[in-house]
Formats: sequence, C-alpha cells, structure tokens
Amino acid sequence: MKTLSQDEKNELFQTATAAARLAGAILKDHFEKHKEISYKGRINIVTDVDYRSEEEIINLIKSRYPEHDIIAEESNNEIIGSPFRWVIDPLDGTVNYAHDFPFFAVSIALEINGEIEIGIVYNPIMDEFFHARKGEGAFLNNVPISVSKTNNLEKSLLATGFPYDIRESSHNLAHFNHLIKLAQGIRRPGSAALDICYCAMGRFDGYWEITILPWDIAAGILIVTEAGGIVSKLNGEPLSIYDKQVVASNGRIHNELVKEIQTVNKEIDTK
Repeated sequence: MKTLSQDEKNELFQTATAAARLAGAILKDHFEKHKEISYKGRINIVTDVDYRSEEEIINLIKSRYPEHDIIAEESNNEIIGSPFRWVIDPLDGTVNYAHDFPFFAVSIALEINGEIEIGIVYNPIMDEFFHARKGEGAFLNNVPISVSKTNNLEKSLLATGFPYDIRESSHNLAHFNHLIKLAQGIRRPGSAALDICYCAMGRFDGYWEITILPWDIAAGILIVTEAGGIVSKLNGEPLSIYDKQVVASNGRIHNELVKEIQTVNKEIDTK
C-alpha cells in the first residue's frame, strides 16, 4: 500500500467524524423514547437504535470507501482483505441506553495495516467528543487531554466492566473484590469506550476488563495512549484489540495494577 498523503488522512478522519456525529444524532433523538429491545443472550440486549445507528455509519463509510473492510458489533462482517479496517460499535452501553441512563457512546476506529490510526468516541448526551489520530495527541471537544498524575494504586479511582456471561463466569468479580480493597474506589459505569476515554483525560486512573471485544476498545486504546497512558493485556504483555482483555492506565500505576490482577489470576488458577 502506498503512503497516504496528508489530504487522504484528513479525508479519512473527516469521514470518521461525520459518521460518529450522524450516529450520535440518532442516539440522541431516540433517547428516553420507546425502543424495540431484543435479546442476544440471557441479559445481552440490542435495540432497534443500535441497528439504525450502525446502518447509517456503514452506509456513509461504504459510500466513500466501498473497498474498505468493516467489523461492527451488530453486523455479519465480510472481510475482503483490505489494509483499511473500520472497527465500529454503534452504541457502546446498550443496557444504559435502554434504561435511559445517559452513559453510552458511538465508537469508531480505523485500523490501517494492523495499526489503529484514528479513534473517535462520542457521547451525544453529554456532548463529549473524544478523538485521536496516531502521533497527534488526544482531544476532548478539540481541547488536548492527558492522563492523571496519580502515582499509586491506593489513591487511584479505577473502572471496570462485567461480561454478559457473569452468571456463568465470575472471574472479574474476583478481580473487583481484590482491587476494591486496594484502590480509592472503583466505578462500573457500563461503557468500555467511555471508561477508557475517562482514563485518557484523568477522570479515572486505571481501567481493566475481560471478555471484551474489538469494537468496545479499539478507538479508546488509541485515545488513551495518545493522551500519555499505557495499555496491555492482563499480564502486562503488549495488547491487540483482538485479545478480549485490556488494562489501561495513566502509566504511573500500571505495573502495580497488573501485579494485583495477576495475584488474583494465580489464585483462580490454583482452585
């Protein structure tokens, strides 16, 4: 693949921005209104607004880049081998949205040759538009953001989430029960994309989750790293968005956070 010009990079970013704004407007317009809800699992839901948001995002991208690959939460993804891959969550925080709890977001990332180059996370209710372009820093509503300076776990506010199979797998409850006694506090707001962005801007000092999917974290990972943070697997090894796990932090508490997670993992392994 030839090197992209700055104009081509700008056009890709403008497409991502337009898609996020379009989807955000749909989510906002249907918020606190009747929604059709169906179940993908016992407690894993999807709304008609998820589908509409995703359809509009994909239609816009395909109208400009028909040869690009797209993976999205609610679609049957067809990968044709393009070096360009859009990673889309049309509504991260569906349970929150269904209950009219205003903590949810559109998440759009663009992966080029295996590297996330663009990341956007947009909460239309709070009008918070997070974005990052690789090598150019991270921003909230076009204002630069950076991670916190908290340097130990005891003073840290952490975030996490729980998988939809929590009734069958309680591993993250073990992590939660261990870390709640060591950190200043832990929050579970219900949107992985926003949790990572809150870590990027210093509202949270660290975040971890297991059984996570690429569209939940792809954009957020770029945003937090461009804000000066660190991401890894639970054991501290380098992270791919396809690893189904994540630890993100301000970098200052990362080793300590990973160490405590591994302490729990060792206890689980011996049972």
